[in-house]
Amino acid sequence: MAGRLKWDALVMAAPAVLLIVGFFLLPLLRIFALSVTEPTPGFGNYAHLVNDAGLRNIMLITLRICILTSVVAGLLGYIVAYTLVHSSERLRDVMFFFILVPLWLSGLVRAFAWIMILRRDGLINVAVQWLGLSQGPLPIGYNEFAVVVAMVHYMLPYAILPLYANMRDIDRQLIRAARGLGATRGYAFRRIFFPLSVPGLFSALTLVFIMSLGFYVLPLLISGGRVSMIAEYIAVNVLDTSNWGLGSLLAVTLLVLVFATSRSLVTASRRSISANS
Repeated sequence: MAGRLKWDALVMAAPAVLLIVGFFLLPLLRIFALSVTEPTPGFGNYAHLVNDAGLRNIMLITLRICILTSVVAGLLGYIVAYTLVHSSERLRDVMFFFILVPLWLSGLVRAFAWIMILRRDGLINVAVQWLGLSQGPLPIGYNEFAVVVAMVHYMLPYAILPLYANMRDIDRQLIRAARGLGATRGYAFRRIFFPLSVPGLFSALTLVFIMSLGFYVLPLLISGGRVSMIAEYIAVNVLDTSNWGLGSLLAVTLLVLVFATSRSLVTASRRSISANS
């Protein structure tokens, strides 16, 4: 009987396994094969990671933008999530509406909106010069700063939601007990609330960082082509120059970076949970 149940379970799982193998594992293996066979067999493409200064610069720019985006989105997301948890139900519904509205808009719409706000004759520069705070336009458009601003705006809901889910489950009685024993509000936050919210913070940072690594259209539009990230360089090598070997190398590198980041942050989150238990 047990053998029959095991066989039935395998049969039921077979379609899902075949889909994963056919649509996920095989394409990944194909990309890896291209990275070591095009244009010639070997690991010559991987030497570009060490010898090509331009490629290293693109990777450093990508990491810098993704780290800044994750940190800023995590900080702002933490503040918003904390406010949501401690707000009335009516105010919380209003805040959630404005948090989720950007998710319903096309990324192109948001990109063009930020271009209009940050360009030389955009809203911010017009206001700053009208107030006499600057004699000329500020250099806030079509550069790395503009890319980070637009990406933080895009990723902020993805930082807020996991943080809110984590904070909502924190037992408020722990805070009340600490306050009843004489702890100040700040001390109770630092020693009780914040450590319990660290797993949610790790989840938010992981999600934002991984999603930021694959950004292509938004940085291209916001920077006017002046800031290149890995995803854009992959597209250039595959679509424009037909350099499949280098494009596959970058795709494999990006995949390894995603898995390494996920693994390290998940491990850190588990250690934090164990330390708080």
